[in-house]
Amino acid sequence: MNLNILWFILIGVLYTVYFVTEGFDLGVGILLPFLGKSDKERRVLINTVGPHWDGNEVWLLTAGGATFAAFPQWYATLFSGFYLPLFLILVALIFRGVAFEFRSRDENKVWRAFWDWAIFFGSLIPALLWGVAFANIVKGVPIDAAMQYTGGFWNLLNPYALLAGVLGLVGFILHGAIFLTLRTTDEILKKAEKATNVLWLIEFVVMALFIVASYRFVPLFSGFGLNAGLALLVALVLLTAVRFMTARKQQGWAFAFSAAAILVTTAAIFWQLFPNVMISSTDPAFNLTIYNAASSPYTLKVMATVAAIMVPIVLAYTIWSYWIFRKRISGKAEELKY
Repeated sequence: MNLNILWFILIGVLYTVYFVTEGFDLGVGILLPFLGKSDKERRVLINTVGPHWDGNEVWLLTAGGATFAAFPQWYATLFSGFYLPLFLILVALIFRGVAFEFRSRDENKVWRAFWDWAIFFGSLIPALLWGVAFANIVKGVPIDAAMQYTGGFWNLLNPYALLAGVLGLVGFILHGAIFLTLRTTDEILKKAEKATNVLWLIEFVVMALFIVASYRFVPLFSGFGLNAGLALLVALVLLTAVRFMTARKQQGWAFAFSAAAILVTTAAIFWQLFPNVMISSTDPAFNLTIYNAASSPYTLKVMATVAAIMVPIVLAYTIWSYWIFRKRISGKAEELKY
């Protein structure tokens, strides 16, 4: 395995960890106005993800930085061609982060309602647009011989990408609802369990449609010499396991299988891409690959050394923080920091 392949895999891992961790707090943010009918209930929901949301976003920053350093041409083409959706994601995440910190600083109802909706839309927009963005990467977008994106914004809103956006949106909401069954009690717990049952059915149907659409509209799947469509079928099996575990009230296992389904779906994206990093719908000869879009071997070597030291430290700290904040939140005043 050379350094180009190694960094392609590492970037895939970083995005996967981001979607698994950020997925549930995006889901909780979207569920906020539906499960939180009183100010106290909304505070309980926010406090379930309060200690985690900013740490979860570190994985996105790391993935973006790694993409820029390891594959600068991929970063340049992606962020110029997908400028508007990525800008919307960035603005949404900024408002969402501010809302978590400012929302409970004033008891004024209008003030809190404004930030509650900022959390909702700040979670909804990224949850939808991440699926749209990655579906376009694997489906292919207009890229010319100079590695420049030649399409427009509306090229990105094709039926396949929108279906992927809905898949990601519903998947994250389901992930968030299952997370709430682990972290809440009483009435909110009951609401989260009901929401999980409804969301699971929607996600299962959308996933099945996405698999069919992937085989119909995308050249599935030859990454690493194997058919990556099999990974999507595995994700469907994992979703079935989620339903089985929620029916048995085994929330921990349900959350694990939900996380695994997100992991496998994200892995399928990178599996399909390899050895490309972006597909050109103009001409396959214009595809960006892990070789023509990469930095110098020396840069990749230095980055690999730094990553070998720092990534395990960040991962260990993340696991430790989740362990520390593992208890359920009942709504007592001393528990509500946000």
